Amino acid sequence: MRIYTCTPVEFGGSADFFARDSGLLCRGLQTLGVESRAVMPGERKAEDDADLIRTDFISLESPEWWRAQKLDGVILYAWGRPKFRNVAKAIHDAGIFLVLNQDNGGLVSPLAGFKDWFHEQWILAGGGRDSRAVLRFLSLSLRGLTAGILLTDPLRAAHLKQGNIIACVSPKAADCYRKLCWIYGGAALVNRVRVIPHAVEPHFRFSGGRKRRQVACVGRWLDNRQKRPWLLIKVIAALVAADAEVSVVIVGLVTDELAEWHRSLDPSQQDRILLRGQAGRQELAVILGESQVFFSPSAFESFGIAAAEALCSGCSVVAGRSVSMASFEWFVSADSGTLADGDTTADHLLAIQKELELWKQTRRKPKEISQVWSDRLHADKIARQILLFHP
Repeated sequence: MRIYTCTPVEFGGSADFFARDSGLLCRGLQTLGVESRAVMPGERKAEDDADLIRTDFISLESPEWWRAQKLDGVILYAWGRPKFRNVAKAIHDAGIFLVLNQDNGGLVSPLAGFKDWFHEQWILAGGGRDSRAVLRFLSLSLRGLTAGILLTDPLRAAHLKQGNIIACVSPKAADCYRKLCWIYGGAALVNRVRVIPHAVEPHFRFSGGRKRRQVACVGRWLDNRQKRPWLLIKVIAALVAADAEVSVVIVGLVTDELAEWHRSLDPSQQDRILLRGQAGRQELAVILGESQVFFSPSAFESFGIAAAEALCSGCSVVAGRSVSMASFEWFVSADSGTLADGDTTADHLLAIQKELELWKQTRRKPKEISQVWSDRLHADKIARQILLFHP
């Protein structure tokens, strides 16, 4: 059997690409004995892995090119975007079984649920933190209610109709897509929607070692609007001030803001907060493997791969309850975390403290958390799930 993955955007093709998303699913298929490679546009680069096929974008829109690959299936990571609908159509017209990965929380149109969609626009705009955020909200809302419904939605529908499977990364996202697909194509299209989450590398697992009273945080801390390092600082400062036994590891590029905050701390607190900086995949697995809690201060996530890696490593997860954190309601569903009911520093702090107390009472079981989520998220399990859908 030959099943390829495809990303119609030119990214790097090194080992890092094969550590997540379409590259990692390619690896998962290979472990099951499926012949698999990843396809991407652009000129071949020196660091590209041997399992990456580069071609021009015109070929990706050609049924003849796809037919020549002699494939049984393609998993297309194109977000359902209208601009890539001709790639999906070319694969469909070549007679190839097509899985369309939807890397989002499902609120891609007002038609997915007006109330939640408006709420998400508010969050994406910055949550009203300043006048510019309010203007962004008004702009996003106006565009979605006009060009979004009149132009984008019909083109997205044309894209989705090419797929045999519409793969959503969380149950909540799948619910949103079912609403959209009912409008776009009725029951026949709704029946193609499935929950197929992003894959996690198999070395993220609980090895049975000791779990420390430690909180791990992983993010692109330069991204102030999404990752919210300012909230991270407030919550972690309050946590270490209130709990003399807890330690924190913050993974990701150390910004000037983070470094300055860390220097300003009392030495007794400073010693318990490690600004690790960027870490390799194996080191990150070690950090998560010894931590009890993973904390995400994000305002929004399409999935939350770092949280998924933490779950497979036997951590419980803390984040905010939000329409823009669709996967996290699922992530905490297996005695595996707590969602803060409000979005204040106090709310997030309380959720972390609740989790740490559950660990202290041995009511969080790292082996069980790891087993549940590894079975759901490891790359070979996601690949096997796709094979079950294949006719």
